[in-house]
Amino acid sequence: MYLTVHQVAERFGVSVDSIWRWKRAGEFPPAIKLSAGVTRWKLSEVQAWEASRQRCFATHPQI
Repeated sequence: MYLTVHQVAERFGVSVDSIWRWKRAGEFPPAIKLSAGVTRWKLSEVQAWEASRQRCFATHPQI
């Protein structure tokens, strides 16, 4: 399954611009360009990234 940038942004409660910024900074899974103007993210890659972030916060709680 593939997600649009709007679906990804909604999933994390951030703006579409934040997703593009994370991607440019290399802090987010790479997007797949299906055609001109059509970019998607694999759900499985987004879920893996999300799980890795949760582990990070669980093992290093902020004080």
